[in-house]
Amino acid sequence: MATQKQSAAARSNVKKAQAGARKKQTLKNLPSKTQKALGQEAAAVRRGDSPTRKELEAEARKLDIEGRSKMGKDELKRAVARAR
Repeated sequence: MATQKQSAAARSNVKKAQAGARKKQTLKNLPSKTQKALGQEAAAVRRGDSPTRKELEAEARKLDIEGRSKMGKDELKRAVARAR
């Protein structure tokens, strides 16, 4: 049978593990506005209204835009639009 000290340590470890797991669920912990915006962006990509990051990077490669591999999707959109 576990001592009180061992039981307290086990409870503490469980709480720490749960907190760590919650931190890893980043989308779930984002504000609802941000979650909604991400969902709308994903829906636009699925519908074909918005290009994927891969497609933008391929176009940036054709336009010979420097630093494209380090850019995010929005940066790529702006860079490709400026280069056209």
